[in-house]
Amino acid sequence: MHQKIAFVGLGVMGYPMAGHCKNAGHQVTVFNRTSKKATAWVEEFSGAMAMTPQLAAQNANVILLCVGNDDDLRSVMLGEDGVLAGVKTGDIIVDHTTASAEVAREMSQLCKQLDVAFLDAPVSGGQAGAENGQLTVMLGGQHSDYMRVKEVIDCYSKFSQLLGEVGSGQLAKMMNQICIAGTVQGLAEALSFGKNAGLDCHAVIDVISKGAAQSWQMENRFESMLAGKFDFGFAVDWMRKDLDIALSEAKKNGSTLPLTALVDQFYADVQKRGGGRWDTSSLLTRLTN
Repeated sequence: MHQKIAFVGLGVMGYPMAGHCKNAGHQVTVFNRTSKKATAWVEEFSGAMAMTPQLAAQNANVILLCVGNDDDLRSVMLGEDGVLAGVKTGDIIVDHTTASAEVAREMSQLCKQLDVAFLDAPVSGGQAGAENGQLTVMLGGQHSDYMRVKEVIDCYSKFSQLLGEVGSGQLAKMMNQICIAGTVQGLAEALSFGKNAGLDCHAVIDVISKGAAQSWQMENRFESMLAGKFDFGFAVDWMRKDLDIALSEAKKNGSTLPLTALVDQFYADVQKRGGGRWDTSSLLTRLTN
C-alpha cells in the first residue's frame, strides 16, 4: 500500500533513502535545513518539498527522520515549525538518526501525548548501503507499529528487526559501532604489521579473509587502506559522535568498554591530523605515517 511520507533530513543517508521511497511509488515530501539539497532531490525524484518539518508532516501519515544527533532531532521535532506541530492522530514517526536511547524515549513520550506512534530505527550500511537500498535497520517500539511501516522500511533496507521497546534500536546501534571500532583497529594493525614484515598484504588478505578473521571491513576496506585512500564512507567525526553515545550509555548501565574508549582516542588522533572527514578506516594513518 502506497503511503504519504514526509522525509526530514537529506544528508548522505537520507537523500537516497527518500529516493528509494519515491521510486517505490510512495508519495514523498522532503524537508532539509539546507533547501538547496531539497530542491536538488525534487529535481531528481520528482517529489515535493516543504519549507518546514511541520508542513512536511501535515501532508503525511508516515514521517521518516534522518538527522545528525540528539540536538538535531529535537530541533526538527519540537517548536512551532517542528514535526510534532504538524502530526495528526494515528501518524507514525520512524527516526533513523543515530542518537541516544534517552532522546528516543523522550520523543516517544511526546508522541504518546499526541496519539502518534514512534519507532527509533538507526541504520547500518553506510552511504553505499543507503544508495543501494541495502541498509540494516535496528528498531525499538511496538510490534504493531513496526508492521505498519515495514513495507516502507523495505524500500531502502535488506534487513530490519524489532529488538524491544523504544530505545532498543539505539542501544543495538551502539553495539554495532563498538564492534566496528575494534574490528577496524585490528585490521589497521594487521595491515601495518604485514607491510613492516615485508609481506604481500593483498595475498595475505586473500588467504585470511577465507577464515575466521574475515569481516565486512576486511572485504571492503583493505585495498583502499593499503592505497591510502580514505575519502569515502562513514566519517571519523560521525564515528566519534557515535562512540561518545555508546561510552556515555556504558557509564549508565555499568558496562566497561576499554577497547572502545581506546579506539575513540585513536580517532581523536586522526581528527588532530586533519582527518575528521576521512573514512573510519583511516585509523591506519596513525600506524604508517
